[in-house]
Amino acid sequence: MGERGAKKTLEGVVVSDKMDKTVVIRVERLIKHPRTGKYIRRKAKFMAHDEKNECKINDKVQIVQTRPLSKHKYWRVLKILERAE
Repeated sequence: MGERGAKKTLEGVVVSDKMDKTVVIRVERLIKHPRTGKYIRRKAKFMAHDEKNECKINDKVQIVQTRPLSKHKYWRVLKILERAE
């Protein structure tokens, strides 16, 4: 049988920690414009599961894709890379 693919991981910044055991992460990426060639910043927001409520606003975190945990939540906080000051 085929192997399961590697889990997708992303890095982003916590923008909301108001929910219980859930944080909202903003992930930024750069894409190249097809015509002008300039790099454009694109943003996406993901809800992620934070079991111990450790994350605070402006923390830099790494999230990993997981099974659906709720209607909008299918990412987990893997680790906190950098604490907010």
